[in-house]
Amino acid sequence: MDLSSHTSTAQLVVLATSSALTALFYSIYKNRVTTANRLKGAKKVSIDQDLKELLSEAPGKCVPYAVIEGAVKAVNETLSSQFVDNCKGVIERLTLKEKKMVWNRTTHLWNHTEKVIHQRTNSVPFAIGSLDESISTCVRVVRPLEASALELETTYQNFHPAVQSFTSTIGHFISGERPKGIHEIEEMLRVGDSVTGVGELVLDNSLIKLQPPKEGYCYFLSRSDYDSLLRKQESSVRMWKIITIIFGVAACSTLVYILWKKVAHYRQKKRKRGLMEEFEEQQRQRIQDLNLDESTISPSSCTVCLNRERDCVFLECGHVCACLQCYEFLPRPKKCPICRSAIDRVVPLYNS
Repeated sequence: MDLSSHTSTAQLVVLATSSALTALFYSIYKNRVTTANRLKGAKKVSIDQDLKELLSEAPGKCVPYAVIEGAVKAVNETLSSQFVDNCKGVIERLTLKEKKMVWNRTTHLWNHTEKVIHQRTNSVPFAIGSLDESISTCVRVVRPLEASALELETTYQNFHPAVQSFTSTIGHFISGERPKGIHEIEEMLRVGDSVTGVGELVLDNSLIKLQPPKEGYCYFLSRSDYDSLLRKQESSVRMWKIITIIFGVAACSTLVYILWKKVAHYRQKKRKRGLMEEFEEQQRQRIQDLNLDESTISPSSCTVCLNRERDCVFLECGHVCACLQCYEFLPRPKKCPICRSAIDRVVPLYNS
């Protein structure tokens, strides 16, 4: 096992990347939690004849964060679908997507990709009215295109395949891109659709408005009901929480692994230092027992017999500390006299 004290570049990159992504995902998670909690605490307001009176008595003639549910009603003019007869709406979005196959040089496969090459959104002033047609009170929607979760209904879609020829096919294989065609999509928020709006509800003279809230609150305009919208936000919170935990565990695991390697390397160095001190002490004791003068012993003498020259290398530890004759007399399993590591093989050493 490699217990080098130096942390590899790959480990540092993994630690830095996982830590940065954990911080990013945690920030997104906290924002989603805040959004979900604020949505949960929003005041539900009914669109009825008492709505103006309610806003007149409210501080500043507004409810800072309110939820209203109702049906889309046109104010003046409407938008007509370009493809479907008698389809009227207040928001229309036309999208053109280019679909193609791209050659992946790594997997050697053709992958499906798509790219938005054109998108146009039109809108006209509209209001949200009560689902009860006998109630005339309406709430004008301000800047609806700024709302989150703005889901439009797909009213038309068509795929126009690319014209293929023998020459173009050869060119596609050479370039690594093979066009499939253009996907045309029309989406609309139609008159009469049920919508849920969440934002600041204000009374401006005699006009009731739903507009983007202040203080960083999220502005919603959704074709789902309030409960479905809340469940969707809470589901998003759970998803980002799981992602944050996964990357957090990865960052912590990498950090623990790096620290473990540092500690293991320190312990190994301490053990080797202790063995070396023990070996030197034993060698000094042996010199005294043999009544030898330490100054007369050559630095290259065998540490076992203190007579012959060292002429072999012990692997895998790499110590040069004995002669071949003394190696042969070492008890089995043979271990290095200095570090006590098992000797896998011996390589003769020739001094020139």
